Amino acid sequence: MRAVALTTMLAVPLALSACDSGADGSDAESPPMASDSGMRMARAEGTVTAVDDAAGTITIDHGPVPAVDWPAMTMAFDADEELRRQVTVGDEIAFDFGMSDSGNRITSIDRK
Repeated sequence: MRAVALTTMLAVPLALSACDSGADGSDAESPPMASDSGMRMARAEGTVTAVDDAAGTITIDHGPVPAVDWPAMTMAFDADEELRRQVTVGDEIAFDFGMSDSGNRITSIDRK
């Protein structure tokens, strides 16, 4: 039963983020773009709190991401080695990321 509840808790935000919030097909926020790989793309800003080379992640305390209906939170994103080398803990960044069934992956980083 716990697995069903956990799966539902994880699936609902993704399903809701896929819904169109405008009744006429328009939205005040630009919808996240879809990349050629099938990932939904979004952009956020935040502060790097950890870089984990062993896990291949960058943890970011980011602000709200209206394009995907996310509140502000701290979370780890997958990132390739080149991107992990671009940042250090404490850096203020803007970043693009893709969301897919396999997780969330940073695709570009701009240091502020």
